[in-house]
Amino acid sequence: MTEDATVFDVFARSVARYGARSFIQVPAETAKIYDLEKADYTYEEASLRIAALIASYDAAGVGVNVRIGLVLENRPEFFLHFLALNSLGASILPLNIAMQDNELRYQIEHSECALIVADSAYVVRLEEIVKTTPAQPSVVASDKIAGATTISSAKFAEKDARAREAAILYTSGTTGQPKGCILSNDYFLAIGEFYTSLGGYISFDEGGERIITPLPVTHMNALAVSFMSAIKTGSCLIQLDRFHPKSWQRTVKESHATIMHYLGVMPAMLLAAQESEEDNLKGQIKFAFGAGCDPKHHERFEKRFGVKLIEAWAMTETGAGAWITASHEPRHVGTRCFGKAPKGLEVRLVDENGCDVPVGGAGELLVRQAGANPRAHFFSGYFKDETATEEVWKEGWFHTGDAVRQDEDGFFYFVDRLKNVIRRSGENIAAIDVESVLMRHPAVASCVVAPVPDEMRGDEVAALIVTTASRDEKTARAIFDFALDNLIYFKAPGYIAFVDSIAVTASEKVKRREAKERARVIVKSGEAFDFNPHKKAKR
Repeated sequence: MTEDATVFDVFARSVARYGARSFIQVPAETAKIYDLEKADYTYEEASLRIAALIASYDAAGVGVNVRIGLVLENRPEFFLHFLALNSLGASILPLNIAMQDNELRYQIEHSECALIVADSAYVVRLEEIVKTTPAQPSVVASDKIAGATTISSAKFAEKDARAREAAILYTSGTTGQPKGCILSNDYFLAIGEFYTSLGGYISFDEGGERIITPLPVTHMNALAVSFMSAIKTGSCLIQLDRFHPKSWQRTVKESHATIMHYLGVMPAMLLAAQESEEDNLKGQIKFAFGAGCDPKHHERFEKRFGVKLIEAWAMTETGAGAWITASHEPRHVGTRCFGKAPKGLEVRLVDENGCDVPVGGAGELLVRQAGANPRAHFFSGYFKDETATEEVWKEGWFHTGDAVRQDEDGFFYFVDRLKNVIRRSGENIAAIDVESVLMRHPAVASCVVAPVPDEMRGDEVAALIVTTASRDEKTARAIFDFALDNLIYFKAPGYIAFVDSIAVTASEKVKRREAKERARVIVKSGEAFDFNPHKKAKR
């Protein structure tokens, strides 16, 4: 039997084995939102659609080492295009249309994508954006690919199929612009193999699972974890446009889902709703997989809904190379425990001087694979940023930027983030991204952005601002609106507070820890302007 080398190889194997089974399904609510005529594909039906797409892309000159931007939201066709492009040796750049023009422009330009394929509703907007980029890649509707401008190969070198780039995802860095994580076919294949073989509460029946997820395909969970586990086991992927708390239980039951994926905000929002007879999912959902559940919600959720929330830790950069999951008992529910290190994963917890911390102490989590290749199954590196890649792999260990503690039995517990990153509803937000935008407003003399606790979202963005204007709500609203016009909505500060000064070190660096504590106190005391009700996506 030939070993799978690409994502498409895994899919093709399931087509041969599970052709008549459901491959991807979109629930009625999401189908209505997307105005879809076809919302359910078997593996055989999807294979025929993909073959047609392959012919169209081939006619447009797409081949090995071409990078294509996809603006298809969470529609089922996203996965069909991904598989078609993967079969040709091309890579994808999933783009979030909710981003502001300048954010989309940066990713399109930096990634050097040769073509952008989008839902027809977004073509005109994207055409205007690419006009201001040096390469000015063509933008085509997803049903008009064959007529696209012929594409020349991208600049990155061809590698063997397994090592070849399959996708690039942009993550918020702590300095400068977002960084493009290069994800190989090996990255995807390793995730599918690792996740489906975890054991304990996490188990997959070949050809029998139905995996429901509301998470965005611009993140590695939906793009790689749920998708690869589905095609590897011949299971059905039930993809929603987003999380709808009011109809979630009904959608889960009507879709006959057996596995659900979540982010920490989901349990919080479901628990906030009035209890109903639809709550109990015991006997249908085998397990829920995710991360970031608030400790005070964990046990309550499991009792009310009859579903075990399996907490895990991983990053886009680590993939299956460093992935820790609390899938076996004891899970230490309600403690932020995410399990023990699996076999083959080496781990260290170090202090700010790089020295190992004692058992029970908090330190930065460093990880690597045991053996000759410590970077096995991790991301391939940051695109066009070898310096940042080597920095994060300093001294042979991947530096996660997360503060973690380990108990005497080897269980790991999340403590905090050491990087200047805010984790809001599963989105990583670099403080510097928000600060750089705020500093462009004429009323902002200086500022610092920090996370503050949020009952639903984990963290919310708070901005402490020294202003040159009046310290009133009108000024604050003007600054907030400016941020909303220049950042994707979730990055805009939910809270804005005016301060006299911002504490800095002798070398003029912001004292981040002090700012974080100060922001928490100000927000808790009600001294900040609250703009959370106005944080909504603009289309």
